[in-house]
Amino acid sequence: MAKNKSIPEHSSDPKTNTQNINYNQISSYFGMNVFAGKNAKKYLSSQVIKELEKVARSGEHLSRKMADEIAEGMKKWAMSRGVTHYTHWFHPLRGTTAEKHDAFFEPTGFDSGIEVFSGKSLVQQEPDASSFPNGGMRNTFEARGYSAWDPSSPAFIIEKASGKTLCIPTVFVSYTGQALDYKTPMLRSAKFLQDTATQVCNLFDKKVKHTNISLGIEQEYFVVDYKLYRKRQDLMLAGRTLLGHAPAKGQQLEDHYFGSIPERVFEFMTALEKEALKLGIPLKTRHNEVAPCQYECAPMFETINLAIDHNSLLMDLMESISEKYNLKVLLHEKPFKGVNGSGKHNNWSLITDTGVNLLSPGSTPIENLQFLTFFINTIKAIHDHGSLLRASIGTASNDHRLGANEAPPAIMSVFIGSFLSKILDDFEKEKSNKTKGSADEKTLNIPHIPPILQDNTDRNRTSPFAFTGNKFELRAVGSSDNCSSSMVVLNTIVGNQLKEFLKEVNTLHKSGNSKEKAIQQVLRSYIKKSSKVIFEGNGYSQEWEKEAKKRGLENVKTTPHALTKYLDAKSKKVFIDNGILSDEEIEARTDIRYESYALKLQIEGRVLADMVKTNIIPPAIEFHTRVLENLKLQKDLGIKSSQYTLTLELANKIGYYIQQVQHFTKLMVDERKKANLIESHAEKALAYCENVLPLFDNIRYQADKLERLVDDNLWQIPKYRELLFIK
Repeated sequence: MAKNKSIPEHSSDPKTNTQNINYNQISSYFGMNVFAGKNAKKYLSSQVIKELEKVARSGEHLSRKMADEIAEGMKKWAMSRGVTHYTHWFHPLRGTTAEKHDAFFEPTGFDSGIEVFSGKSLVQQEPDASSFPNGGMRNTFEARGYSAWDPSSPAFIIEKASGKTLCIPTVFVSYTGQALDYKTPMLRSAKFLQDTATQVCNLFDKKVKHTNISLGIEQEYFVVDYKLYRKRQDLMLAGRTLLGHAPAKGQQLEDHYFGSIPERVFEFMTALEKEALKLGIPLKTRHNEVAPCQYECAPMFETINLAIDHNSLLMDLMESISEKYNLKVLLHEKPFKGVNGSGKHNNWSLITDTGVNLLSPGSTPIENLQFLTFFINTIKAIHDHGSLLRASIGTASNDHRLGANEAPPAIMSVFIGSFLSKILDDFEKEKSNKTKGSADEKTLNIPHIPPILQDNTDRNRTSPFAFTGNKFELRAVGSSDNCSSSMVVLNTIVGNQLKEFLKEVNTLHKSGNSKEKAIQQVLRSYIKKSSKVIFEGNGYSQEWEKEAKKRGLENVKTTPHALTKYLDAKSKKVFIDNGILSDEEIEARTDIRYESYALKLQIEGRVLADMVKTNIIPPAIEFHTRVLENLKLQKDLGIKSSQYTLTLELANKIGYYIQQVQHFTKLMVDERKKANLIESHAEKALAYCENVLPLFDNIRYQADKLERLVDDNLWQIPKYRELLFIK
């Protein structure tokens, strides 16, 4: 097994300054590759650090002088760690992250030079934007784009092979200023929600000056043997198995969940954690997930921008580090048919600068009017814009996962638990409710076991948006997706709802109602209007689909249909009026998502057709020939027993499935060619969804039948029983 030589237990290299690291004590190396905290204080004055923190918090611009001082300190720190290059690190609208490396070194003569890094180089660069998706916002020949430093996310050092690079988190915009990345609208939406939430907080406490959005992202993923991965074209090029019959043992025993972690995977996990912790990613939890070879890691909560940056960085690390252990991480939402898919659970909450979690119910939630204000407004936002939230998590890969094997359904509903449901019911009906909600008054008593504190809310794994005690958990985001997409929508719709709430409260207050009465009256009206989006039952059940339809909740199961919500007047208004996205940006970004959907299915279709021709048909024909030869031999020998009959049945089955798989593959290729002629990305995506994708299942069914019939020694591609169980 390959050992990870890039992560030594102890290092004596003076350039890395890691000679005193004790990897058994996380606190001794946490954040060592991040230019923040202790590292920044060594190279920047206290005044510069104070100003930088202010800029990061307020969004104000740095002065050129301040930028030069920070750049110089950042360069000295990076070079002391052996760094030779820097890059502006950003999140393009396709792929995980992007970077273009530049050297600090600049020649001053034929045999001399100096290391230079100016404030201008730190704050802004002009990478070529021509090859990034833009949705028609510019012509191909208009190549210029700008990457601009995001001071709220600290710079960090990435160590790969023998090189080290200083990475500076940035936004990425076009020459004319439109957002070409995920981060730009996310920062806009976060600022909008923070400002609006602070205004609402001031109804209750004038001391609140700022509100932070807290986010914790649980990351699920699969791990397979690297050598087996390289033998499967579908895994390599499409990220998922397009063929493969389920093994006799899958996840039905539910013995993998929280089970003992295989040794090879554990080695990878510990290496991943070391690198992540050095980069300031506060990983806290690791465990086996439900499906065989599926795992999860989860960090501590962070501010939303940093949490999303760290999740993107973590995905890069997972893919690169796993290969050093002859493993391959699969981030696709549904790499294997018939077992659990993978997602990211986004745990979202609001925290004031006075230390109050605005989504914490307290001991008596009905008496905590501030909690009820944010709690009810969030539910109202989901009620009014649930279909937009559904669109935000729509991808070709996530469509395979939603509504199957412990993934939430495509119906956007809110789970709050029976305790809080009763609280809302009593509040709406103006009933007196003295129910205590503190955990210390609700215990589960088991002999010989200390009292188990019971929360006010259970967890509902079938709910896409569940309240889990002091936060909302959006479980519908796909494992390979950038969380910015969904968080932009969530921040925007909640911020917009709070803005509307303020207007209604102020109107009632001006008309003679007390502030408290005005707040209560508005909240009660919201409960009545939004109650249909609250659902406490099994989101996987067919009964819920029927019930949701009665309630008027949409159940949009495919991405091309879901994406239309971005373009309706109601959705555009909430983005444009609040300065999150312009009309042009909305149109362009939606067009890119349509195009991405079609391109992914196009790739899958090509891979599937190629696998049928090169991996399925040849061994099937070879085995079919053997069976026919055996059949002829039996006939020549005059054998007319049950053995002859069984052999004849086998020959007929193999011949039939060969014919069928070729038939459906031809149909799929023909439909793909028709779809490729469509110019509109939206129409092309719809054609792939409705005419091409269904044929994938037909092809798979026939190919999987052949897998079960053909001699195992002839079958060329690794089977599920090999992929799902790592040794």
